[in-house]
This record gives sequence, structure tokens and C-alpha cells, in this order.
Amino acid sequence: MARLFGTDGVRGVAGRDLTAQLAMDLSVAAAHVLGDAGAFAAAGRKSRPVAVVGRDPRASGEFLEAAVVAGLAASGVDVLRLGVLPTPAVAHLTAALGADLGVMLSASHNPAPDNGIKFLARGGFKLSDAVEDEIERRLGEDWSFPVGSAVGRVRDAYGEANRYVSHLLTTMKSALDGLNIVVDCAHGAAHMVAPEALVRAGARVEAIGARPDGLNINAGHGSTHLDKLAQVVVSRGADLGVAYDGDADRCLAIDHTGAIVDGDHIMAILAAAMHGEGLLAKDTVVATVMSNLGFKLAMRDAGITVVETAVGDRYVLERMKSDGYNLGGEQSGHVIMLDHATTGDGLLTSLHLLGVVAKSGVPLKELAAVMTPLPQILINVKDVDKGKAAAPELLAAVAEAEVELGETGRVLIRPSGTEPMIRVMVEAASEEHATQVAGRLADVVRTACV
Repeated sequence: MARLFGTDGVRGVAGRDLTAQLAMDLSVAAAHVLGDAGAFAAAGRKSRPVAVVGRDPRASGEFLEAAVVAGLAASGVDVLRLGVLPTPAVAHLTAALGADLGVMLSASHNPAPDNGIKFLARGGFKLSDAVEDEIERRLGEDWSFPVGSAVGRVRDAYGEANRYVSHLLTTMKSALDGLNIVVDCAHGAAHMVAPEALVRAGARVEAIGARPDGLNINAGHGSTHLDKLAQVVVSRGADLGVAYDGDADRCLAIDHTGAIVDGDHIMAILAAAMHGEGLLAKDTVVATVMSNLGFKLAMRDAGITVVETAVGDRYVLERMKSDGYNLGGEQSGHVIMLDHATTGDGLLTSLHLLGVVAKSGVPLKELAAVMTPLPQILINVKDVDKGKAAAPELLAAVAEAEVELGETGRVLIRPSGTEPMIRVMVEAASEEHATQVAGRLADVVRTACV
């Protein structure tokens, strides 16, 4: 049986894959794993466990929230309903309110019919694989549910959004006075708090993608659809634009010419600024194997070490926590600033990126020139045996390609986590060279991995 939890919680089409019954069952199991009554007794606590629950604006989030809240309260957990807020806001409030677990209902950048359930541990951190496996293992156990005064109580805590925004502003060293920006909220969870935070930080703000109706999340807007933002930035003569995804845990940017500034560029800008101020822990930034080689070369030239992890912001975070680093992220715009947040936070990232622009007086386009991305070609070779990604013929072809590319290129062969597919990624000094090498390696995959 396939694992229920994916790389970021449990996702699927709401009402078909992710049903109200599954949402309730998951919340009951999570209440026992993350809010174990025995642990409270051992710690000398007499009060019930507390959970915070937030969601993005998807229509399905309404019935899924009801199911999750019911499962938690029925298990003896008090519930604070936060309403529509970004994932990082729920993570922050899990810690700030002393909750024992947090739940976020969102499918991030996916279309509106999808939804997902993300659980957060005490302190606001994402769960390890082992804890997720334990929740999955205990699904459907023959639980003994509390009655009477032992059942959980539910109350609305919508005003806690201000606590999150205030926290973001306390992390700022420079006001954004004078900056004229456009913010694309993807008709998602940040549609209220993002414009408010940016205005309170001093920027002049025009918000687009800020009218969610439950069905339009990520539709033509947000970090996966940057054309509209680029158009508005250029037409308004704005200094720059920032875009979030549906749950606002990632951020990408647009410079004043309409060019995209991706997660690698953002990490490079933040790392260079923090390094210059002596704030970059161990002079190191954590990135995934998918970050562009140009990012790594730029960091090397700046005297900054790059530590690599597997793809997924949770693996970036695990490495940051274990080794004491405070900046990491992904090309997709998940940036983790561990001094201020427990997870990727698009609003936090945008505020600090804008802070560098405001403090330096240098346009985003010039700041982004700290790195020159190398052409990157990705070929998804489908319907192959991904278990043969280490076939001798393929390893030999990769070694030959790496010699050919030298220091100005690289190869990454990565089996898909969910499909019978092997991804071939090649970077080189020219797009033509990268395309040639990727094509040759894809052919080897097709013959060696069947």
C-alpha cells in the first residue's frame, strides 16, 4: 500500500481522495500521537492539549476544517480556529500560542479542487517521516473517546492574524519607505495579511490576486503564474513585484523590467546581505540538489559555503536544525529563515528581500546579478524502471558527461518519488550543450532502465 503522507502532508482531490472521513480519522490519530495525554500527565500538566487549525480559502477547506476540528475536539483536544491564514502563520502561532499541534488545510500551489492536510508539531515544526508514519499506522484504531467535561472545546481565534503580522515586522531592520511594489496573493491565504504587512512596513502597495472566492486560488495568479504580475509591475512603473503561492509558504519576485527573480536569486541576495552583516550562521546556506550551479558558483565566490540536501524544504529544514544553519531554501521560492520562522515563509522572505533593496538603494535587477544562472535542461523520461537509476551503463554515461562538462556544468539523475519516471537534469555553459548532453543521457535511461 502506498504511503498516505507525501512530501508535504496528505493531499488529493477534496471529496474524492481527501474525504471528510479521512480528515477526521487523521486528526484523531494526530491528536493521540502529537497530543498524547500521558505525556501531559508526565509533565505535570492538568489542562487538555491545544491545537490551532488554519486553512487557505478553498471551498473544500470549509468542510475539511469542520471534520478536523470535530476529530480533535472529540479526542479531548481544545481547538483554536484561526480561519484563513498562510501556512507559516499557522506554524508561528502553533509556537507563539503554546499549542501542542497545528493543522493547516491547503494544497499550496495546486488548483482549487485539490486540498491537503499538514500537521505541525509543538513549536511549529513540520513532522519527521517517522512521526507521519506513526500517525498513519494508528489510523482507525479502536479509540476510547472522552465524554462530558473531558471533550475538547472549540473557539474562534481569528484575531491572532495580527500577532503573526506583528511578529514579521519585528524581524525588520529597515523600513520599506519609498518602495512602490505590486504583490500577487494568488487569491490565496495571504490576501489579507500580506498587503497589510507590507503597508505597515512602509511600502506603497498595489495588491492583485487578492479576491479569493473559494474556487480561484492559484488560477492565473501567484508564484506559478508570474505573467500577470510582470505586466502590472511594468505598466505601473513599480520598483518590483512579489508573488506568493496559495498558502504563502513560498515567494518569487519580479524586477522593474518584468524579469523573474527566482528562489536561487533570492537566497543569493539574502545570503550575501546576511554574510556582509555577520548574520549568516557558519557562513553557510542550505540548498537542494536542484539549485542552479550558478548559485553555487556565486556563493563560492562570495566566501559562502553551500550545503546540499534532497529535494524538499523539509529536508532543507532538517539539515539546518541539525547543523545550526539559519538560511536555506529551494529554487521554487521556499526560503527558510530559521532565526525568525520554523518553515518557509513567503511574507517573511519578501519583507527581508525588500529590506535589502530599501537599505542598499540598489534595484532588485542589480542585486539579482550576484549570480548568473547556467542554462538548465530537465527531461522527464517516463515509463521506465526508476529502480534502475543506478544501472552501470547509466552511471558510466553520467561520469563521461561530467568530465565533458567540467566545472561549468553538472548532471543530476533523480528517480521520481511518485511516478515510473527518471528525471535527467543537465546544466552547462550554453543551452545548446546542456540540451545535447541531456538528450544523450535520456537515451541511455530509455535503454538501460527498462
